[in-house]
Amino acid sequence: MASLASAAATRQRRRPIEQKGSTIDQTILSPGTVSINVQGAFIVDEDPSRPPTPTEDGAQHDTDIRLPNHKAVVSHVALDIGGSLAKLVYFSQEPDSKELGGRLNFLKFETDNIDQCLGFVKRLQDEYHAQNGSKSGNMSIMATGGGAYKFYNEMKKVLGVEILREDEMDCLIMGLDFFITEIPREVFTYRDADPMPFEEARADIYPYLLVNIGSGVSMIKVSDRRKFERIGGTSLGGGTLWGLLSLLTGARTFDDMLKMAEVGDNGTVDMLVGDIYGTDYGKIGLKSTTIASSFGKVFKMKRQGENQAEDHGGLSQDTVEDGNNAFDSQPAFKPEDISRSLLYAVSNNIGQIAYLQSEKHNLEHIYFGGSFIRGHRQTIQTLSYAINFWSKGEKKAYFLRHEGYLGSVGAFLKRQPRNWGRRNSFEEYPVVRPTIQHRED
Repeated sequence: MASLASAAATRQRRRPIEQKGSTIDQTILSPGTVSINVQGAFIVDEDPSRPPTPTEDGAQHDTDIRLPNHKAVVSHVALDIGGSLAKLVYFSQEPDSKELGGRLNFLKFETDNIDQCLGFVKRLQDEYHAQNGSKSGNMSIMATGGGAYKFYNEMKKVLGVEILREDEMDCLIMGLDFFITEIPREVFTYRDADPMPFEEARADIYPYLLVNIGSGVSMIKVSDRRKFERIGGTSLGGGTLWGLLSLLTGARTFDDMLKMAEVGDNGTVDMLVGDIYGTDYGKIGLKSTTIASSFGKVFKMKRQGENQAEDHGGLSQDTVEDGNNAFDSQPAFKPEDISRSLLYAVSNNIGQIAYLQSEKHNLEHIYFGGSFIRGHRQTIQTLSYAINFWSKGEKKAYFLRHEGYLGSVGAFLKRQPRNWGRRNSFEEYPVVRPTIQHRED
């Protein structure tokens, strides 16, 4: 396998580098003196004219964040290991010249393939020592999430260093605060007419509600960088969607399920307002396409299939013994339609619970994070619609381009000294130990 540096160089060469003086660069005001220099930071988008390079390491690479003014060596990486995915963040220098600065790299692995993830980190260690010499010391490994404890001994054995474990709630909040306050064009909202309007990076962010959607869902009220608490959640999250669709469809991965949902028609599976009223129910603001009952047509159509079978003389004993479909005459439900229906069911449920929590705690800004979202338009649209509908437009749903990396970025930042951000956003950031430390991810 080619070295990580050469692989990174291949990926980096096909990404356009934003020039100094650009709109993004101009949005960053009054940068301070920092140890990790985020002046001029911007998100690097893939060149749409070049297809992504397949990986041989089991990793899925997400968009990097360029740090053109940070030129020093960074001697640590960070992992957030959840129930479904392990998310990795590390810094690399630009391959052509250290004067070009570097970038934060974002990768994820399925937790079931944790050995591939640790193998990748081990190669990062080897390249770090090869590039910086024996006097550089060991590369530090920061870890958070349940897997920081579950795989602790395995990580120590493979990587040969002490694993610095960090509280996951601390890391989630620190990571989100960093993205909101420090990275331009990271946070966005959703509107049908303008699907991705970006929000300006800002410092006055509190209070807010974080809805972190992983395998399950945690909802965290953040009153200040020193004060936050888990106020609720639900077990019906990404793991629910993944588990049920793996039973109901032939999809093997979560991304396969999302792709099927993109082309599905939930109207063949769900009972809609139009199925009941024949039109909109305008008096209470319900469109004909509004879901009245998720999977509401399945039982009715199944009964129709049974009646048709009975009308045609039923089934022979041979058919039953052969184990064939008992109701071949009933309409088949496409896996794409099932995927879309279940995606809407899970997302609508999360959105409504998030609204109720925000209403109870008087929180106007609601940020959705976690690997369930993955930039998927239908998911974002559904969550945004739920918040807008139930709040009558008084509350806003916010999303992030690196929504799945809040915990790993927070763990990465734990190694930073005081007063390091452009806006000193982490000045004297305390080590808070929340009352409830469990996160469903």
